[in-house]
Amino acid sequence: MPRRSFLPLAAVALALAGCGESSSNSATRTSAAAGSGPATTTVNATGAPFLAPLTSVSTVTSTVPANGDLNPYGIAVVPSSIGKLHAGELLVSNFNDKANNRGTGTTIVQLTPGGKASLFARITARSLPGDCPGGVGLTTALTVVPGGYVIVGSLPTTNGKSATASFGCLIVLDSDGRPAGTITGREIQGPWDMTSVTRGSTTTLFVSMVLNGGAAKGVHTIDNSTVLRIRLSSAGDYPPKVLDEQVIADAIPWRDDPTALVIGPTGMALGGNGSLYVADTLVDNRIAAIPHAMTRTTPAPDGGSTVSEGDHLKQPLGLALAPNGDVLTTNAGDGNIVETAPSGQQLLTRTADEKTGAGSLFRMVVAASSIYYVDDGDNTLKLLHGASATPSQSLLLAASEACGPRPRTGGEAR
Repeated sequence: MPRRSFLPLAAVALALAGCGESSSNSATRTSAAAGSGPATTTVNATGAPFLAPLTSVSTVTSTVPANGDLNPYGIAVVPSSIGKLHAGELLVSNFNDKANNRGTGTTIVQLTPGGKASLFARITARSLPGDCPGGVGLTTALTVVPGGYVIVGSLPTTNGKSATASFGCLIVLDSDGRPAGTITGREIQGPWDMTSVTRGSTTTLFVSMVLNGGAAKGVHTIDNSTVLRIRLSSAGDYPPKVLDEQVIADAIPWRDDPTALVIGPTGMALGGNGSLYVADTLVDNRIAAIPHAMTRTTPAPDGGSTVSEGDHLKQPLGLALAPNGDVLTTNAGDGNIVETAPSGQQLLTRTADEKTGAGSLFRMVVAASSIYYVDDGDNTLKLLHGASATPSQSLLLAASEACGPRPRTGGEAR
């Protein structure tokens, strides 16, 4: 089925001192290019592009821990201090070992916004208190839930090759980085990326799966990746417990790949209109929207409706909401970050990796006036910022995974 149904985004903004929303009247504007990256003319309800003043890239620090793990994929903000976790710092998961074998990374590093690094966890298969088919190979899926419990995806291999990839699991760690449990099941087949929303004592995970059907048959494309919603009881005094699961989207293309191990749906963010936005990486180069993500009881057909596709979107991987409500995506295809308006129009791009470019960018977190992102081309944490900012000045991060966006008036987009 061709993906030609376009769904406008509802404007959602995160107030950086907490979670909130803002809105403004529609206005036509022309975005002039500044620094690196072209701009386009568009109509946007949120004012100037968030990326417009962000013209400089700084390397904050290396993400390589003492054991030599490579390929930083996941990044998450620590919302509150407990155990080894410090509020406002960043966690980064590594996908490769020091020999650069994919699906064999076992470490999560903790980084201050100014660049001080420490090891949060090194996870071994023997240390896991529950099942995890295939062992440990940490993915882009990474979040922190109440009580300081860290949940990270595992898509393991034995030698970095897709033919040895296993379904893996979600690993739950306590605030000191010790394994506290695993989440497995029939629908968990290669957890690749994840976002979370906590409301009261319940946390909802949205997890993209990229190994449905297995990867041992060779390089091929299969339209059966899914997005799974998992509800957890997460009061904080005990490890989170699964309450229920629901596949909310299917028929998303994925492919096992000799250079990337797997290519499939990656970045996700829940909008205040109730739709989950997904970076559909492989075939359509699009941003998709899954309506009624918190409540739907059937999978959205065709992986959801299309918000925007093609043009500057070139294998979008990481996805996050800007404070002005626009959608930000990192491109695997060319090393750019793209800003897309609520209408679906692509507003502005910024080159975030000039040296290694394609295949280097994965997840990001958005601060009030900057973006932290991982770059696996040189295994670093980078910062896209204004000309006068420095990494140590950008301490206020959007802990959007600690609290869900508030519903907007006017209902949910359909």
